Amino acid sequence: MGIRCWRNPLLLLIALVLSAKLGHFQRWEGFQQKLMSKKNMNSTLNFFIQSYNNASNDTYLYRVQKLIRSQMQLTTGVEYVVTVKIGRTKCKRNDTSNSSCPLQSKKLRKSLICESLIYTMPWINYFQLWNNSCLEAKHVGRNLG
Repeated sequence: MGIRCWRNPLLLLIALVLSAKLGHFQRWEGFQQKLMSKKNMNSTLNFFIQSYNNASNDTYLYRVQKLIRSQMQLTTGVEYVVTVKIGRTKCKRNDTSNSSCPLQSKKLRKSLICESLIYTMPWINYFQLWNNSCLEAKHVGRNLG
């Protein structure tokens, strides 16, 4: 009975070692520049801008003006590194009709370039902002947007 208990885990260990040696495990290759599906892009960017607006102390809401770059990595979910240009809108925080807010003009105009790490499991509509940093667009190189 003692030998029999060990037989199955030993076989499992041998199978795992052989699979690893033969390269049957998918290797996570880090972040790769790949196009997001439109559905994933929209839900990820909507989550990002909602998180940004909730954390911001600005009187006005921001909206995504342009997706500059996206990279993805498959882990237990999907990790996205997104670089976006966002702009201050004319809608204030307490406005309820903020779905189509025009951008500010003249003195109140402000644009930021943000790079964010977003973890998602889109199949269960789960999103988490792991890291975010933004700089004023005028302080960022011209090639970004």
